[in-house]
Amino acid sequence: GPRRRIGAPTLRSLTVAATSDTGFDAPALEALGRVLQAEVDKGRLPGAVALIARRGQTVMHRAWGQQNPADGAPMAADSIFRIYSMTKPIASLVAMMLMEEGRLLLSHPVARYLPAFAAQQVYDPATGATTPAPREATVHDLLRHTAGLSYAWDLGTVPDAYRAARIGSRRHNNTELAAALGPLPLVHAPGTCWEYSRATDVLGAVLEVIEGEPLGAILQRRVFGPLGMHDTGFSVPAAQQHRLAEPFALDPQTGLKVALIDVTAPPVFESAGGGLVSTARDYARFLQLMLGRGTAPGPHGPVRLLGGATVDFMTADHLGSLPVAGDI
Repeated sequence: GPRRRIGAPTLRSLTVAATSDTGFDAPALEALGRVLQAEVDKGRLPGAVALIARRGQTVMHRAWGQQNPADGAPMAADSIFRIYSMTKPIASLVAMMLMEEGRLLLSHPVARYLPAFAAQQVYDPATGATTPAPREATVHDLLRHTAGLSYAWDLGTVPDAYRAARIGSRRHNNTELAAALGPLPLVHAPGTCWEYSRATDVLGAVLEVIEGEPLGAILQRRVFGPLGMHDTGFSVPAAQQHRLAEPFALDPQTGLKVALIDVTAPPVFESAGGGLVSTARDYARFLQLMLGRGTAPGPHGPVRLLGGATVDFMTADHLGSLPVAGDI
């Protein structure tokens, strides 16, 4: 049922007194609070939640403003947010877990798991022609966004092809996304350029093939359950929807209508690239796992999901001198 709302008079109690153990001082934390409150007062944000933890202690966990401008509900420390691309590192973590288990190699071609990614073609905007990719995209390319894919936010031949194929449609599941995206022309030869892209969505489809179950079930079993991330998933249960943070009806900068993904019912498209909802507390648990090099406190004691050396590898620079799209 509905949880007790945290109103303005009790907000200060959520700031843990700064100690020498954490290295934070109260005036600095209050300054952060003033900045966020100013953004709310200026009408730039409906509301905000901030959580700062260090050395195993929560130093600040506070809420400002409104959770829902439509009904005036106040933001709460446990409000649930659509976290969009903060989904990506969680899905990537699972890929690394499978690598540790020997069930996935980063050098494997994507087509090993998703046949639609075989025999891909690279589009050359200078000539308007496509040529066979010099090499196949690998799982490593998916993880580092060098698979030649795009988000197709711009105008042009390849973005038009993405739109015609309804890439990213909420009506496609991950299998259907991969089948539609695989045959489309690439914007770069695999391994030659970094471009933020649908790559992590494709990774989600790879995870489903290996595990033989939907991505949401994989993430729940492997990450959310062990870490006690009880409010994280691809939708918000009806009994908790009163906690869902909502945007302004209109963007205060552009005046355009704000449209966010519908998370009030389980989606067909469980997007590894941007579909999860979570809370500040839950996401802090995931971040603690990364900070702990694969180990974090769980609901029943310490939990290890990944080896320390693997986390070091995961968080290292995998691009080196490769160019970034737009810089070439």
